[in-house]
Amino acid sequence: MTEADGGSLSRDTMVDDARRPLSLTLAAWLFILVGAGGILKDLVPLVGPDRGGAVRALAFEGPFGLALIWGIRLLAVVGGAFALRGRNWARLLLVAWMALHIGISLFHSPLEAALHVVIFAALTFLLFRPPASKYFAAS
Repeated sequence: MTEADGGSLSRDTMVDDARRPLSLTLAAWLFILVGAGGILKDLVPLVGPDRGGAVRALAFEGPFGLALIWGIRLLAVVGGAFALRGRNWARLLLVAWMALHIGISLFHSPLEAALHVVIFAALTFLLFRPPASKYFAAS
């Protein structure tokens, strides 16, 4: 049913019509995989043979630290998933997520900080280039 037929187009139909760019799809899935992978990296060892070592490693972070780390990783998953659905706020969340990681990497090696800046620049370009902006504008 179309608007001309007296029906209405759903928001998801309009976003699909805008054709999500492949580069945006890849960037969004990268965030989903990085966020989910980080959480799984902590949880999978809990069911392995060195369960005690995994518990001690997680306990070292403390409840607040784990909540913060897993919350940040979960934001990457949420941002990636909603970017795939064309939600403009999601791409802003992903840029903020990368900016936070630049800030965190400043406490590590200069090479790590530089790599995060390069990744930030590339992802920001992919999320804000004209085809991506057209896709997000459909929402």
